[in-house]
Amino acid sequence: MLPEFEKCRTEFLKYGFEMSAEQYEKFNIYAEFLVEYNNNVNLTAITEPQEILVKHFADSVLLLKYADIAENSAIIDVGTGAGFPTVPMKIMRSDIKITLLDSLEKRIIFLEKLCDKLGIEAKFIHGRAEDVARIAEYRENFDFSCARAVANLAVLSEYCMPFVKVGGYFLSMKGHGEDISGAEKAIEILGGELEKIHEYRLDGDTRKIVAVKKISQIPSKYPRKSGQIKKKPL
Repeated sequence: MLPEFEKCRTEFLKYGFEMSAEQYEKFNIYAEFLVEYNNNVNLTAITEPQEILVKHFADSVLLLKYADIAENSAIIDVGTGAGFPTVPMKIMRSDIKITLLDSLEKRIIFLEKLCDKLGIEAKFIHGRAEDVARIAEYRENFDFSCARAVANLAVLSEYCMPFVKVGGYFLSMKGHGEDISGAEKAIEILGGELEKIHEYRLDGDTRKIVAVKKISQIPSKYPRKSGQIKKKPL
């Protein structure tokens, strides 16, 4: 499915990562299963092998390059979809602890089967972020939350910040043209501060990772219901 090992290894080296033969095999299984499962459940519009390698796998693991993720960090992937970015991150860094959250049960079933095939340990949560964030087991209990969604940063922050413990980070992966202006107020209300924006090039496109540090506990009234979040962003 994926290009041959040496080509994939060379591609990853461009972004500063050494890919082992074992990691390549896991990525290859991932790609094959993703494309096969995508015939029945809508997981991705990207199905060409080289594009999967770069736009899904390389892009995901770049989070490890631009965020200081300590050993054994706990990361929740909010609206994870087909497992991006945390399943590729776990392939590269087996020490990190990943929790995959998605509102669509069909995606969670895919992820359970995928991680079983890959021999990867993960936790799976079927639910809406605004509801799960009110459960004591998950609220402000992660070192990092991350999201790859195309949405206003103020909106994403209300979904993702409630999961992060004080001192941790919300990491938002955005395209070059995606607007992040005007989110500072929301971030401040939610107990965070915009610390850094990392810009990088991916296959000719400019992308960015927005790092929001959690500096204080989030007020108990957040997150609001999804309709309020979308209609009246903070």
